[in-house]
Amino acid sequence: MNASKKLVSRVPEITIIFWIIKILSTTVGETCADFLAFGLNLGMTTVAFFMSSIMAVLLIIQFSKLNKYIPANYWAIVILMSIIGTLITDILVDDLGVSLVTLSIIFTLAMLAGFLLWYRSEHTLSIHSINTNKREAYYWFIILIAFALGTGLGDLISEHLALGYGYALFLFAGLIASIAFNYYAFKLNAILIFWFAYLLTRPLGASLGDYLIQPTFEGGLGLDMLSVNVVFFTTIVALIGYLTVKNRST
Repeated sequence: MNASKKLVSRVPEITIIFWIIKILSTTVGETCADFLAFGLNLGMTTVAFFMSSIMAVLLIIQFSKLNKYIPANYWAIVILMSIIGTLITDILVDDLGVSLVTLSIIFTLAMLAGFLLWYRSEHTLSIHSINTNKREAYYWFIILIAFALGTGLGDLISEHLALGYGYALFLFAGLIASIAFNYYAFKLNAILIFWFAYLLTRPLGASLGDYLIQPTFEGGLGLDMLSVNVVFFTTIVALIGYLTVKNRST
């Protein structure tokens, strides 16, 4: 019983704190990527390479040393994937000229292919069953694709369709609220609902980030990128600290 619990704990329990950190992480992924690439003039490719290197190290540690859920390592990987997912989309669209529609289709197909391979191999897509390296590898692949796809969907709604960041923010928030309502009201499949909600929190967070930092003439609030990142990072660190203490006491 105890061994099984340790295996399952490679990923966190789905609580309100999980969703809060997830949304904050997606917002940071958008604002931090812009701050590093444009605010500090490091360039998207340089930042993507640097962040990918750090993420690779943390994943190696996760698979070879930890093999269980450690809040700091887990959420550090999520934040890095959020930043990298943003940069993947921006590089493909801004530097390589891939349209947001084409990009969204490609990443949607990639995600569906990932889910198909995962299910055919493991016969489940539940995050509560992630207790092997193989299942965790599928999990992280889906997460990275979800961040890239979510960034593309957010930009597609707010920029390509010119509906604005505020509209996109309320649209995705409404979709998530609708999913939550239908889940509790009609007892829909928990696994399916989780992955829909997980995907939609990405464009929600990205739209929130853009709405906060983009200039007012582009439909944003024009807040300072550094200040936004500091506030969000501080909140994330505080919540991770709480989870770390809680995790050690259980």
